[in-house]
Amino acid sequence: MSSINFEPITLERILERKNLAEALRKVVSNKGGAGVDGMKTLQLRCYILEHPNEISEAVRNGTYTPKPIKRVYIPKENGDKRPLGIPTVIDRFVQQAVALVLSEEYEKIFSDNSFGFRRKTGKLKLPCYFFNQSAL
Repeated sequence: MSSINFEPITLERILERKNLAEALRKVVSNKGGAGVDGMKTLQLRCYILEHPNEISEAVRNGTYTPKPIKRVYIPKENGDKRPLGIPTVIDRFVQQAVALVLSEEYEKIFSDNSFGFRRKTGKLKLPCYFFNQSAL
C-alpha cells in the first residue's frame, strides 16, 4: 500500500473560498479573449461580486452547464489557419478551480523523472538523449 497521503477530491474542496480566489487570480492573470458570452477576464471579478455564490451553487447542485466554445482561427506562418477554441471566462474559472485541486493531488504521485508541463517545475526538462537520437 502506498504511503502517499491523498486528500479526498470533493466538491467542497473545489468550492472552498481560498481555492476559488486562487482560480480567479489565475484566470485574470492569464488574460485571454472573451468566449461566446462576450465577458472579458477583467469583468469576472465584478460578476462574482455581483452574483455571490451563483457559480458555486450551480456546481454544487449539478445545474452548472458550460457554454459553447467560441471558434477562432489563428494564422500560421505558412498561410494556413489553426482553429482555436475559447471557453467563456466563467467556464475557465470553474475549470481552473477543478484543476487546482486535481493538480495538488496528482503532483504527489508524479515521479521526479517525469517530464512535461507541470506546475512549479519550470520549463520542459528533457534528458539530452531525446535530442541526440541520431547518435545512437
